Parts: sequence; C-alpha cells; structure tokens
Amino acid sequence: MLVPGVLALLPEYAGLSDPVAELRAACEKAVGWLEGPVEIVADAQGRRVAEHLLAAVGSPALGQRDGGEPASYLVVGNGSAKRTEKAPGHLDQRAAGFDAELGRSLREGRSESLRAIDLGLADELWATAGPLVELGGLPDLGAGETLYDDDPFGVQYWVMRWTCGS
Repeated sequence: MLVPGVLALLPEYAGLSDPVAELRAACEKAVGWLEGPVEIVADAQGRRVAEHLLAAVGSPALGQRDGGEPASYLVVGNGSAKRTEKAPGHLDQRAAGFDAELGRSLREGRSESLRAIDLGLADELWATAGPLVELGGLPDLGAGETLYDDDPFGVQYWVMRWTCGS
C-alpha cells in the first residue's frame, strides 16, 4: 500500500474545511484493506501519518506475524513538490518528467525502476522517494491499482495498492 505523508491528513492540522477530503478518503479506503500485522516504510513524518491512518480505520496492529515476515506493508512517500509556481518548492521544470516516470513505475510495479530512483534528483525536487526505493525491494510487486493520482498544491500524491504474490 502506498499513501503520501501529507501533514494535512493529521487531526492537528484540521481546519473548518478539509482541503484534502478526496485524498483522505482514498488513504482511508486503502489502509482499510490492510490485513494482519503492518510494517510501515516511511520517514518520521510519514510514520506519524501512517500511524494516524491505521488508527483512524481500526487497521491491524503494527508488527510481525509469527513467521517473522510482515503480513502487509504501508509505504509512505510522494512525488515532487515543485510542480507549479505555487508549490512549496516553486516550479522546477524537471518535476513533471520525474513524476511521470515515477508514476509509471508505480502503476506497472516496475521494482527495478523503483530501486533505481535518483535520490539526489528526488531530494532536489522535494520528493519523499526513499520509501519508494524500499517499495521496489518488495517481492512480486506486480501492477498496482491507483486510487488517487493528483497534484494538489503542486505536490504529486499517489494512493496505490498492490496484491503481492508472496
């Protein structure tokens, strides 16, 4: 499962209106599908968002199943934050191409492409791509189901789900 680590998903950032209502619904739907113990693959901010989403939908506990392998993975990452002039990182012409290739790799489950993400470029584009590289290391990724693919506020977010064969 892939969700973005958007702080707006946390209750402490809530306002009178929800600027990410559609994204929140997609995240909660996705996280609601997780089964068994869940391993979070994220940076510190992403972990906060993941734990909140898991609690919000009453998802399984964090941890390992009896065999030591996690039953489900919740990966938290996003594309560039430099897609428009009003984006947090302002416009970078490389952002759209970076996100297009990354999105294609995610949708097609191209593990080798995910493992080969240029983390230097990702950092320059303010993308949270480290967890996506780790996603590429999971066995039998296969094609993904896209629940959300948009760039509100100039930041590329995806919510995706894979049913791995392992």
